Amino acid sequence: MTTAGAIGANAGLDPAITQDERGFGALDSDEFTQIILTELSNQDPLEPNDTSALLEQLSTIRSIESDTQLNDTLGSLVDRSDFSAAASLIGSRVTTTDNPLTPREVVSVTQSDDGISVTLDDGSFVPMSSVDSVFGPNASDPTGTGS
Repeated sequence: MTTAGAIGANAGLDPAITQDERGFGALDSDEFTQIILTELSNQDPLEPNDTSALLEQLSTIRSIESDTQLNDTLGSLVDRSDFSAAASLIGSRVTTTDNPLTPREVVSVTQSDDGISVTLDDGSFVPMSSVDSVFGPNASDPTGTGS
């Protein structure tokens, strides 16, 4: 079955059809144009279909797809920005919500499915959300009093 054939009402019933074959979102510009041309060429000239409604619906679908791609791209940029911010902590001393009185040096940064974590000089892994305070790279005295 072709992609155009999978667009009908029975597309959701055939398990051999992949998700990409079930909607217009998987179409590239050439395929999109081909569907429009096929629709126009197969119309009964005496009873034409409402092509403008079809074009409007397809345009809306393409717009939604574009918005989804933009959201994915922006999410990726935010993740990279968060990782860069965490990486800038390497060499700095931080306190955490679990240990607010003992600053530890950040020695590395890790990104996983659970988010971004920093590795401290004592070998512990701490999620970025648990970093409470940040001090300069050689700040052995977090209070700044020199004592």
